[in-house]
Amino acid sequence: MHMLKKLLSAVCCLAVIFALFSGCGAKSAAPALEDGIYEAKFNTDSTMFHVNETYDDKGILTVKDGKMTLHVTLASTSIQNLFIGTAEKAQKKGAVLLEPTVETVKYKDGTTDEANAFDIPVPYLDKEFDCAIIGKKGKWYDHKVSVTDVAPYVEKTSEVPADGEYTAEVTLTGGSGKASVTSPAKIVIKDGKCTATVVWSSSHYERMTVGGENYEPVTLEGGSTFEIPVELDTDMQIMALTTAMSKPHDVEYTLRFDSSTLK
Repeated sequence: MHMLKKLLSAVCCLAVIFALFSGCGAKSAAPALEDGIYEAKFNTDSTMFHVNETYDDKGILTVKDGKMTLHVTLASTSIQNLFIGTAEKAQKKGAVLLEPTVETVKYKDGTTDEANAFDIPVPYLDKEFDCAIIGKKGKWYDHKVSVTDVAPYVEKTSEVPADGEYTAEVTLTGGSGKASVTSPAKIVIKDGKCTATVVWSSSHYERMTVGGENYEPVTLEGGSTFEIPVELDTDMQIMALTTAMSKPHDVEYTLRFDSSTLK
């Protein structure tokens, strides 16, 4: 009987050990995301390094061939480069630094500003990883970041108002900063498509290029005036040919028509 009790005790111990190891193994890694576009929260450990307030701490996560990249727009243009790793490694020869792109950010009060955006390789989700930053003063800093709360990306589109004639506030950025356009601008909506009358501050603009299509001015009196197709609440990249210089020259601009100001 004594031997039987020992044998039963040993079996119970083995069962407990097996259960413990089985429990550890059951906690497998989260399944990989399918290729596609998602939104995700970008968490940082600093109030000086974070997503621009207009994006609610979120970025656009792209998964392609199993590799994840998060596009985030920061608060300003102060941060010049990122490095996935420590500040020490970022300064070593051959370190691959992430370069920014400059984006125009529109705030709730209608003002706009420029901010640096980065495409950040994401090694894994829901767990911190090293991300070093360098600012305009040329000093590297260590930070911990993580990517969490992944959800399917739903593109935010503005609802096109009913057909009719409206006016809307328009902002112009780019070029030398000397040119301007009349705001508010006249907007005509027909069959769900928007056409804007753009009046420049100069009569030297002889052509506008929008979406690869060229448009001629309807008049040069009172400033070069064009009728062009537009998308509301979208940063529209356009070209304008000016003859104000010694030779005709195409200048890149960005137009944005604010649907919240439609009247």
